[in-house]
Order: sequence, then structure tokens, then C-alpha cells
Amino acid sequence: MDVSVAVYFLEDTEADISRRQLRDMTNVLEMPTNEFVKKFRVSKEIFTMLLETLRNKWEPMHRRTYIRPDIKLATFLRFLVSGSYQQTVGNEVVSSTSKTSVGRILRECLTLFDEWICNKWIKPPTAEEQQQTIDAFLDKTGFPGVIGCVDGTHIRIKGPGENMKHLYYNGMGYYSINVMVICDQNMNITYVEGTHPGSSNDSSVWEASEVSQKIQQEFEQGKRNFWVLGDADYKLKPYLMTPFSKPSDTAEVLYNKKHASTHNVVKRCLKLLTNKFECLIGIRGLHYPPDRANQIIGSCCALHNMCIKYKCLDVLESSCTSPEIPISKNKADENEVKEDITAAAIRRRIAINL
Repeated sequence: MDVSVAVYFLEDTEADISRRQLRDMTNVLEMPTNEFVKKFRVSKEIFTMLLETLRNKWEPMHRRTYIRPDIKLATFLRFLVSGSYQQTVGNEVVSSTSKTSVGRILRECLTLFDEWICNKWIKPPTAEEQQQTIDAFLDKTGFPGVIGCVDGTHIRIKGPGENMKHLYYNGMGYYSINVMVICDQNMNITYVEGTHPGSSNDSSVWEASEVSQKIQQEFEQGKRNFWVLGDADYKLKPYLMTPFSKPSDTAEVLYNKKHASTHNVVKRCLKLLTNKFECLIGIRGLHYPPDRANQIIGSCCALHNMCIKYKCLDVLESSCTSPEIPISKNKADENEVKEDITAAAIRRRIAINL
């Protein structure tokens, strides 16, 4: 064997041994609580719960390459939180893994989250929960009948294959997925749609979604006095209330103020989500194909909801910056022209009765 090749393999083996030694000595749960939350954006309680949920579901590994589940989970969370390259994440003491191992860990964790975590933590509200949301919004902002607020944001990704690039190139000059989120009064995400390319506008993403079709069906079956709030990027529907583009009297002006105050919760939700998981707003974007990027987005949303549920927010909000996330913008007038009479009458009735 060539001497240089022998030295290379020797150094590589020594590096593997060093990483294993570091991993064996690492116990992430021994970190001080504030440092733990700052590093992983979840509490120790949530971390332990995730480990318990995924117990016995990890891929079997050979002894030489074995990495403990807690190290895998910590590595996965560090990637979501930092948005760093795989090699950078692997070089952290908490991970102590090679770039190849980090890639393998990400794939495994994304699959496990997709199968066991996301559907449990991102789900439509029950009838009782919808009524609680209606009551909470009415009590807080004075806007009646609100079962949730919807908005979209562009998550940057690497350019897909040549045949797909034009679909993912958005109006702001980069490749992205247009992600639609619906949340309740507590910023809990009840629906996320991350499969639409960046060239899609917010209104078309909404209309193609399962939740839109379900709500439309409920309206057609006779359910009344409920609606989702969307901004001017959405088309007014009997079950989707948007602001007046040109308010004509004091009732419509007041409606717009209360609408904006109520709808603001989803903008705060998106900002909190991207504050916690900086992989979603990194300048380089998610260097993964759209389907993998969608899994990453779903995992972040599920973790966000866990933080809402277990009140792991105060430390997060104080330890994070507040970046300006790119909210998609379309021409409001285009949607205004296409308003249907029934929806316009409902909106006017709401305005008069506020």
C-alpha cells in the first residue's frame, strides 16, 4: 500500500476513535437548563419525550459505527436550530460525528419524525377546540367566528433539477417553497402545507389545500358563522375573510383594524418558528430537494407545537433574534375583483356588527 494512502486511513481511523470517545463521554441532559434550551430550542422534558416516543425505532447499527439515540437526536436538533452545514454540525462536541454520519442521522430522524411525530403534533382542531379558538379570538380582539389564521412564507431551497427550476423560482429572485401555515390563538400550528413551489401565490396554495376543500365542504353542507382569516393575498370566500382593499366607511375601517389585529397572530407564529429553527431562514437556504425540505419544515413545525404545549417559549424568545421573514405578496386588487357576492355580503355584515 502506498505510504500516503496508509497514513490517510490511519488518520481517518484515529479520527473515528476520537469521535467515539467524545460521544461516549457526552451526556447532553447534564447541560445547565438555559444552555440546553438555547442550544436545542426545546426543553429537557421535550427532548426526553422525543427519545421515549422513538424508543426501539432507530435503525440498527454495527458496533463500530454505533451512535446513541440521544446523540442522534441532539445532532438533528442542532442542525434545525443552527442551519449550519452538516460538517459544521458534526464537528460540535455534542455531535462528534463525521459529515457522512450527520447526513445519515438527518435522513433517519426526518423519516422517524415524519412517521411518528409530525402527525401527532400537527393536526386539525376538534369541534371543541374550534369553539375555544372562536371564543378566545372574540374575547381578545373582538373579531367573531375565527377558527384560525392563515399566511404564507417562502423557505429558500437549492435550485432543483433543470426541468423544475422555473417552478421554484419566486418573484423575489431565489428558489423557494411557498409554505402555508394556519395557527390558532396560541400560535399552535394546526395545518402546514409545504409542497408548493415558490412561483405559486398564496391564494392558489390555499385553494389547492386539503383544509380549504374541507372547510368549503362544511360550508356547502350548511355550517355557518365560521371563517379563517387571511390577508389581501387571499381571495375572499364565505369561509375565508380578507380585509377591505378600499374601506368606504367607518365600519369597514374598524373591520380592517380588528382583522389586522387578529390576523397578526400567524405572522408572530411564523416569526417565532423561524427564530427557533434558523435552518428555515439561512442565507444559503435548505440545500436539499423539495421533498426533503418539506420534511424539515414539518419537523420544525411539530417541535414548535411541542414548545407551545409545554410552554418552552420565554427562554426562546429572549435568546433569539427577530429576522424579517419573507412573506409572499401578491396584488390585492386582483383578488378584490374576483370577490363573490355571498362572501362580500358576509364580510359587510361582520363589519356592521363589530
